[in-house]
Amino acid sequence: MTDFFRMGESLEIEYLPEMEHPLFVAGFEGWGNALDISRGMADYLIRKLDARSFARINPDLFYRFDENRPLVDIQDGVLKKLTPPGGRLYAAQRRLVGRDIIILKAMEPSLRWFRFVDAILSLCQDMGVKTIISLGSMYDNVLHTDTVISALASDEDLLLKLQSRNMLTVNYKGPSAIHSAIHIRAKKRGFQSMSLWCHCPYYLQGTTHFGLLAHLGSLLSSWGGFELDTEELDRTWKELNRQIEGIIDKNPELQGMISDLRKAKIKESWDPTKKHDKVIHLEDFLKPK
Repeated sequence: MTDFFRMGESLEIEYLPEMEHPLFVAGFEGWGNALDISRGMADYLIRKLDARSFARINPDLFYRFDENRPLVDIQDGVLKKLTPPGGRLYAAQRRLVGRDIIILKAMEPSLRWFRFVDAILSLCQDMGVKTIISLGSMYDNVLHTDTVISALASDEDLLLKLQSRNMLTVNYKGPSAIHSAIHIRAKKRGFQSMSLWCHCPYYLQGTTHFGLLAHLGSLLSSWGGFELDTEELDRTWKELNRQIEGIIDKNPELQGMISDLRKAKIKESWDPTKKHDKVIHLEDFLKPK
């Protein structure tokens, strides 16, 4: 293993993999990671595409350690390891999956958003990236059986292509995630970019929505032109959905709430501001794997 060298002070790079116009995909842990879709998709891509780490984010510049404290490993009174918050970049090679892909898996930075973004985009330019995709997820008035994804894009032609795949357009005013900083800067630098947001049922908490992950993975692979096996996600979701339905069948209050959501969906009268207090904390019900 070689020592890391620095790209400015923002990135610590071990090596630069040889890649041809790689696709760039970013998944974040933090504010826009409802039901672990954003981070979970990055994790799944890294594992299933056999992606290798080649760089890491300098944590001292972009994270507040008092908000996201470093993790320690102490054994028999000896401090073995200190792991700060941060992120890494991974490379998946086209010879294995059909296309070169760079995957960023990171915690949303606490500080210096534009410096963080500029460092990532400079690396993308150096490596020949043409298209940037960020992944997010939000809680919404949707059912756990829905697969609703909304999108924003850098140009109208790209947005039309996404709409042809049944993605909704984003209409939103309010607090932002790091995604917005990425895409506003990416557009100025001439990248094609998009942000895909999965809509998660607000009444589920405490687990990963493997059904949405499978749907998102299929969309990414077909659009991006690479191979991704989602059978594991489909199988896990089938079992998880069975347990969710069992919980709902035993709870009249949940049945009524979901019935109201279903009726509102049919009438196209969803009120995005209306929420119910009833929440399924799945970690209280589901058996650990």
